[in-house]
Amino acid sequence: MASFATPLSELFLRTKSENRAALIGYLPAGFPTIEDAKLVIHAMVEGGVDAVEIGFPYSDPVMDGPIIQNAADQSLRNGTGAKDVFALLKATSDLGVPAVVMTYWNPIEKYGVDKFAQSIKDAGGSGVITPDLTVEESTAWSHATADSEINRIYVVAPSTSDSRIPLVVTACSGFIYAASLMGVTGTRNSISGDARSLVSRIRKESDLPIAVGLGVSNAEQAHEVAAYADGVIVGSAFIRQVQESASIQEARDRVRELAESLAKGVRR
Repeated sequence: MASFATPLSELFLRTKSENRAALIGYLPAGFPTIEDAKLVIHAMVEGGVDAVEIGFPYSDPVMDGPIIQNAADQSLRNGTGAKDVFALLKATSDLGVPAVVMTYWNPIEKYGVDKFAQSIKDAGGSGVITPDLTVEESTAWSHATADSEINRIYVVAPSTSDSRIPLVVTACSGFIYAASLMGVTGTRNSISGDARSLVSRIRKESDLPIAVGLGVSNAEQAHEVAAYADGVIVGSAFIRQVQESASIQEARDRVRELAESLAKGVRR
C-alpha cells in the first residue's frame, strides 16, 4: 500500500502517542435534515469525537440495523444525494477533524469510480469505508483511491477466515474496520467477545490501526473496546439521541452529552 498521510492516519499517530483509542462518530448525510446534519456533527465534535464517518444513504443497506435504516430512509425522503454527502464531508473536515464516507458500492459505481474518489479528496475527506466491496472486485477502486491519495477501508468480520485476513488488511489504509459481531449495526447491552478475538487475529497480520464498530453505545462499552482496539466507532447510539429528541436543539445537546461521556470512556 502506498504510504501517504491523511488527516485520519495522522489522528491515529496522535492518539497512539496519547496512549488511547480514537473515538469515531457516525451519522448518515441528510439526517435529520440536510442542514441539521451539520449541526449534529458539530455537536459530536464539541463533545470530543475525534473523527467522523458520514453515511451515504442507500435504499438497500445490508449491514445496517433498524436505527440506521430508519435514519437513512428519512435522509432519502429528504432528497439527499451525492452532492449533499460531499458537502457534509467538507463541512466536517472544515471543523478540523478527519472525516470519511461509508458507502455501499452501488453509489460509487453510479457516480463514477474515479470521480467519486477525487470528490472525497476535494472535500477534504480522508477515505471511504466500503462494507460490501470485496478485495477481488476492487481493481478500479484501488487505482482510483491511489490516484486521489485517500484511504481504502474494508470491513473484517468475525467470520473472516485466518487465511483471508491478510488479503483484506493489506488492501486497507488509514485503519481496518473490525465488525464486533456477525449481524447488523445497533446498540447492544454488551460487546461480543468476538471483537477482542478478531482484533487479536488482525494484529497478527497488520500494524495498521484497528477500529471496532457495531454495538458500542455507552462509555463503559467504549472503555472496554478501547482497551484492545485503536478506535471505537459509535453510530446507532448517536442517531437514537436525534430520533428521540423533540427539537434540533435537544438533539444537539443530547449528542454532545453522549460524545462527552464516550470520550471519557476511551480516555480512561
